[in-house]
Amino acid sequence: MAEATKKGVFTGSSIEPEVAQLLVDTLNLEVNPADIDPAKPLFREGLGLDSIDALEIALAISKRYGFQLRSDDRNNREIFASLRSLGNYIQQHRIR
Repeated sequence: MAEATKKGVFTGSSIEPEVAQLLVDTLNLEVNPADIDPAKPLFREGLGLDSIDALEIALAISKRYGFQLRSDDRNNREIFASLRSLGNYIQQHRIR
């Protein structure tokens, strides 16, 4: 069953709700995970995250999903572009 948000749509088989919760918990965001639009940017005009937040997210992903996001990866802008792109990347690379 698909889970809808006010601003975006999570797909039923998606990891997006789980990753949204991880972002909220890791960064102590004062937002409901379901209110994070999966297509909107995570940085600047989106959630307003910064490079320190990216490092914290990468560490949390490593602990939970068993793989590392490297700070020198040329694709980081695309990986961290939105909740959707981050979720897709995690689904493709997760070990756990």
